[in-house]
Amino acid sequence: MISLPSGTRIWLVAGVTDMRKSFNGLGEQVQHVLNDNPFSGHLFIFRGRRGDTVKILWADADGLCLFTKRTGGRPVYLACGT
Repeated sequence: MISLPSGTRIWLVAGVTDMRKSFNGLGEQVQHVLNDNPFSGHLFIFRGRRGDTVKILWADADGLCLFTKRTGGRPVYLACGT
């Protein structure tokens, strides 16, 4: 389990992301689409076209981290709580 520092924001990136992108491509998307800094310490969550892959980009004191979750063909639905 990775604990996040207080004040960390979690961004769900709208739309579909090309899951072939890695650190550079996703970081560029954070800069140009969200107008944010990928090294800000916030979590940026990207979803693939088929919905079975999620990537999380996060920067900590050691650098950028990229986490990938594949669900084995089952789509991932990102729901907002009200």
